[in-house]
Amino acid sequence: MKVLFVTPWLAYGGAERQTITLANRLAERGHDCELAYIKDEPSQLERLSSAVPSLCLRGKRYLDPAALRALVARIRDAKPTHIVAMNQYGLFYAWMAKRLAASSAPLTVTFHTTVLMTLKEKIQLAYYKPLFRSSECLVYVCEGQKRYWVQRGLRGRRTEVIYNGVDLEHWRPVSDEARRCIRSALDYAPRDFVVGLSAVLRPEKNHVQLVDAVAALRSRGVPARALLIGDGPMRAAVEARARGHGIAEHVMITGFQEDVRVLVGAADAMVLCSTAVETFSMAALEAMALARPVVQSELGGAAEMTVPGETGYLFPVGDTRALIERLAALADERERRRMGRAARASVERHFSERAMVDGYEIMLQELETERNRRGNLQRPAGAH
Repeated sequence: MKVLFVTPWLAYGGAERQTITLANRLAERGHDCELAYIKDEPSQLERLSSAVPSLCLRGKRYLDPAALRALVARIRDAKPTHIVAMNQYGLFYAWMAKRLAASSAPLTVTFHTTVLMTLKEKIQLAYYKPLFRSSECLVYVCEGQKRYWVQRGLRGRRTEVIYNGVDLEHWRPVSDEARRCIRSALDYAPRDFVVGLSAVLRPEKNHVQLVDAVAALRSRGVPARALLIGDGPMRAAVEARARGHGIAEHVMITGFQEDVRVLVGAADAMVLCSTAVETFSMAALEAMALARPVVQSELGGAAEMTVPGETGYLFPVGDTRALIERLAALADERERRRMGRAARASVERHFSERAMVDGYEIMLQELETERNRRGNLQRPAGAH
């Protein structure tokens, strides 16, 4: 297969990382893959394999004629057998370019969103819907997301659910010795209950809720500490919240980290406090693969990933009291070790990167077979 991926950008984010991984792995399996990104935001470009050529379309506006012409030219030159667009903006460009290039390649769109944040996004979706419906395949990343959008009339000619997956070798649990070393370097005592959160410090990630929970746990005598892996616009607000609780020395913000594995491995449990956006969190899957129980707000496909009391816990969005109780249960070392082992086993069974790539490869091959079958039916008798 020759697969052209079209993404809005390559900024830091789970959807972008998943797209890059898919392109890399399909290339490793012998498929001819390349990637075009609309906006000049290449933060994750270094993750892309040298076997996957990339093209920045340098779009300056929402609809940039020069960027569209560049994508049309690429489709005409490369003659892909498949075009895979990421999210609605990638679909917008891919759909127009495919038509202008008169390409017969099946168009697939991967959709990573559940809740639209702004009125503008909601209005835009109204005119995106026909594009989704004209796509050969619409891929959701969890069943909960699919139910949400199908009820709102969002579907393709074919609709699939393919879970996000993680590289089980890359996200292998760190050794006890390595864990002790990093905790010592971070000035954590063996008895400290370290709760991590790995995400850009943006409002919807709700880091302040974890700060509130840590303060409450400490008031109960639990030696809780927060390890916030990342950076972002809410950093000052998070630091102010910690000072307000009098726990500034127990809240660490690491700043941006290229590789978070060791830091996640140093934590005793991981949390996602998001109030919106999360669909099927890569950060949660990665923590589970590292044998860490995850406590996450009940958004998107969280309930398909986490079995409460077995691999972690769920809590209602915004319910700080519930979050505190879930974390208090994990203050017991035996419990969190048991859940961590179960979390790793769950990822191995259901959410591996190999399973994800298999799902996409099979789906794309089926689309190609169907296209060829239709072509044969349309070809006049005796034609070669």
